[in-house]
Amino acid sequence: MSSPATLPVTNQQATQPQPHAFRTFLSRLSTSLRDSLSQRRPWIELIDRNSFARPDSLADSFSRIRKNLSYFKVNYSAIISLVLAFSLLSHPFSLLVLLSLLAAWMFLYLFRSSDRPLVLFGRGFSDRETLLGLVLTTVVVVFMTSVGSLLTSALTVGVAIVCLHGAFRVPDDLFLDEQEPAANAGLLSFIGNSAAASVVAGRV
Repeated sequence: MSSPATLPVTNQQATQPQPHAFRTFLSRLSTSLRDSLSQRRPWIELIDRNSFARPDSLADSFSRIRKNLSYFKVNYSAIISLVLAFSLLSHPFSLLVLLSLLAAWMFLYLFRSSDRPLVLFGRGFSDRETLLGLVLTTVVVVFMTSVGSLLTSALTVGVAIVCLHGAFRVPDDLFLDEQEPAANAGLLSFIGNSAAASVVAGRV
């Protein structure tokens, strides 16, 4: 008499998504944003009309920009972010494309458990193949569509505003602290640190 067939048992823990990594990323990002924004300078100080004057020379302009970047770095990061946000909101299609690309990176690679291989159309993909596919897709989206030109234009406008302000804003009345911690380097640095830490947590 033959024994009954053994039913395959699926490891439920391995097949279920792990949302804790995503929650950790959001928590770290929120904390980092609050900490960084708490270091911003008063906006009234940024636009004080009595502190603007024409630079005497090109060297004076670069010196002012360097000092103002060191002092108003968080404010400048916020200005560039607002320019980017306005540009994307005025182009809904580009915004949708970027959000879709971001979602693909997050759920197909960054926050996918390492013991859950990606399966599409009945074929499994390794982490290296997934990463390569996402990188190629990102290159195509950013450099071969209007999204790339939109981002470049927005960044150019944002940087131009920052440089123009930095060149005409006289920094003589600013108290520059050269010993500020590296954690205040700007928005990109703490976003990168939060993402890296969350990815490590999600892949352990």
